Amino acid sequence: MADQDAAATALRETALCERYAVADVDSHIIEPADLWTSRISTAKWGDLVPHVRFHERRQEDVWYIGDRKLYGVGAFAQAGWAEFPPSHPKRLSEALPAAIDAKERLAYNDRVGVHYQVLYPNIVGFHSHRFLNQMPRELATLCVQAYNDWVAEFASADPSRLIPMMMLPFWDIDESVAEMRRAHEMGHKGVLFAARYDKVGLPRLMDDYWEPVLGQAQEMGLSMNFHVGFLASDEDLKGAVDQSKKIDFTRESSLVLLGNAQNIAEVVLSGVCHRYPDLKFVSVENGAGWLPFFSETMDWQWLNVGAHKEYPDRLLPSEYMKRQIYGMFWFERQSVRSVIDQLGDNLMFETDFPHATSLSPGPASESPSPRDVMELALTGLPEETIGKVLQHTATELYNLDPPVR
Repeated sequence: MADQDAAATALRETALCERYAVADVDSHIIEPADLWTSRISTAKWGDLVPHVRFHERRQEDVWYIGDRKLYGVGAFAQAGWAEFPPSHPKRLSEALPAAIDAKERLAYNDRVGVHYQVLYPNIVGFHSHRFLNQMPRELATLCVQAYNDWVAEFASADPSRLIPMMMLPFWDIDESVAEMRRAHEMGHKGVLFAARYDKVGLPRLMDDYWEPVLGQAQEMGLSMNFHVGFLASDEDLKGAVDQSKKIDFTRESSLVLLGNAQNIAEVVLSGVCHRYPDLKFVSVENGAGWLPFFSETMDWQWLNVGAHKEYPDRLLPSEYMKRQIYGMFWFERQSVRSVIDQLGDNLMFETDFPHATSLSPGPASESPSPRDVMELALTGLPEETIGKVLQHTATELYNLDPPVR
């Protein structure tokens, strides 16, 4: 008994990132300037291929599709930056190397206590509507394929630790199904997706139009990941990225983080979860504290308007939430501890590296290191709960290989 007590004490005194192979389930990689121009024929498509040019007035390297400006190359690379957001690196050479280079990323993750890391895009994610509207769909599909190829190459530095999420050419169902198979074979572990495709003139996710994609994802065991800002309009994202005033930037970037409620309501209430009971949906970069409230809200409304009478075969919204919806946290502390009993089986950890809101200590950041945030948020909770949040839920959801420690 004394030996068991001593072992338990020793375990508690070991840092959480040493006890578990921590999974960071939301990070981003900064796309290199030649990602598309090195993979797609500019002789055929000209300057419609996404490319980087120097913007004289802004004194910054900027992404373009044709003559349409997108974001600066370093607009999402504030980790380690010397000035507070929305200031950001003007050239890729000014960004933290770990934001760009795979080996540097792995070394950085080792320092901050992260083992696995899920990888999301920036330009092709937050400007997906531009890829749909500013170029022929054949070219847009080639751009998606080129991105999926590139991120798989990035992850090849250690495919057991770097976990790519695939883009799909969602404007073409047949191409989407084919790309899902192709990207999965390359090592992609999930799908970056949206629920309100009606914003870009396509059917909503509840429509049978999406059955080939959703059915294929369920069959392949791939999660559908709703990242805030994906498929947002220019107006939706403008304040979160371009506002120069600190108060405006704070307001708009905070509101962007609440954007997934619509997506969750769509799949839970419209019958998508009911029709695809084994398909998992992940709310990415959206926080955790609000999820129990939203779950209870949907139950209240479902019962209060009599929807349970109209759809007697359906579960309560909260039951679909528990079965199929996953969330995550990064900066939250007290709100996470207050909801952990309700979300423990469906809650994961993220850093959002290298974005402005990420857990990235630096000259112009108040953030503690990820290894410190884990301790502040989770120390004292049951060991089983900590293990689920930091490692086991993510490794099961994304079908990750066991760690070699």
